[in-house]
Amino acid sequence: MDTLIAIRNLVKTYQRGNQDVPVLLDVSLDIARGDYVSLMGPSGSGKSTLLNLIAGLDKPTKGSLKVAGIELSALSEGDLARWRANNVGFIFQFYNLMPVLNAFENVELPLLLTSLSKRERKEHVEMALGMVGLSDRMDHYPNELSGGQQQRVAIARALITDPQMIVADEPTGDLDRQSADDVLNLLDRLNRELGKTIVMVTHDPQCAARARNQVHLVKGELMPTPTQSSNLAQSAVQQV
Repeated sequence: MDTLIAIRNLVKTYQRGNQDVPVLLDVSLDIARGDYVSLMGPSGSGKSTLLNLIAGLDKPTKGSLKVAGIELSALSEGDLARWRANNVGFIFQFYNLMPVLNAFENVELPLLLTSLSKRERKEHVEMALGMVGLSDRMDHYPNELSGGQQQRVAIARALITDPQMIVADEPTGDLDRQSADDVLNLLDRLNRELGKTIVMVTHDPQCAARARNQVHLVKGELMPTPTQSSNLAQSAVQQV
């Protein structure tokens, strides 16, 4: 698989008054097209910051972050907004659905910025809601849906523009175990059957285990996974 996301020597620092607060320190990482990666680490480790940078919601202080060969930090705010709309599907912990819109209308929202006709938008929305098993809930409003159903609406909305990648920030964090498993099964299908690249932040080891690869962050730095640590230790022993 070719590389979709190429991160080199990435640094992100925020200013708090006159003080610089480092969040990411010299992070380098490749994510292949079609991969499914979980970002893990304690609170304050920088994983959500890294996710936001990958999604084009923020820009790095230093370093390079390319998606499909495009250097995101070189884009203007307008170009970056258009890039996000065309290339990234977002799934949030608390769904971010519009309470005054029903499921159909929430999923349709990203398509209102496209040149699709009303009929074409209807076909796309019906297909997306069917894919997440909510064809019979199109006219329901968020407060008429369970948490798991709301998250599936959010996933349908994330898919509606056929993005290159899906970024998910604690997508099961507000769900019971059964609803969480349903959402994770759906993400598995999107990755396996549609080839969607998924980058997911999670605190839940069971959730992270569903990804193909795990990336661990501690205090803004990448840590080797347990497998990598074992391989490094074995290599060191062999060299002695």
